[in-house]
Amino acid sequence: MPARPTSPRPVRPAAARPGGGPAEGRRSTVLAAGAVLWVPGPLRKDGGRKKPRVALVHRPKYDDWSLPKGKLEPGEGWRAAALREVLEETGMRCVLGPELPAQHYLAHGRPKEVRYWSAVPTGGAFRPNREVDRLEWLPPRRAKERLTHPRDQVLIDALLSLLLG
Repeated sequence: MPARPTSPRPVRPAAARPGGGPAEGRRSTVLAAGAVLWVPGPLRKDGGRKKPRVALVHRPKYDDWSLPKGKLEPGEGWRAAALREVLEETGMRCVLGPELPAQHYLAHGRPKEVRYWSAVPTGGAFRPNREVDRLEWLPPRRAKERLTHPRDQVLIDALLSLLLG
C-alpha cells in the first residue's frame, strides 16, 4: 500500500454511511479539539491547596454544559484548534499541557473525533457571546456532576490523575 502524503491537518479515512454503497457516498470523520482548562484550587488555612477548579462552558444552542472544544478549520492542526477554541469559548489565552484521552462518538449521525489537552490560562477574560453564555470554575466533583455528557467525565478524571499522580 503506498504511503499517504503528509498534511498539516490530520486526515482520517471516510466512514461509510449506514448501509452505504458507493451510490450513497461517504461521510468523513468530524475532527475537533479542546481542552480541560484548570486553575489551582484555593489555599487552605493549613497552607495546602484545595482541589483544582475546572472551566465548564454553557452553550445556549444545545442548552448543555461542556468543556471548551470545536471543529478544526481547514489546514489547522490539532493543538492550534484547541488553543483557538479555548480562546473563543472562554476568552482565555492558555498554555497546553499533556494530551488527555481522545473521544470518538457519533454526532448527528457522523463519526467525530475530539482530541483534548490539559491547559492553564495565561490571561484573558470571559465575555458572554452567541456560542457560550456562561463560564463556571468548579471543583472536579461538581464539574463532573454538571457536565451534560457523561463521556466528558473521563477527561476530568484523567486531569486529576495527571495532577495528583
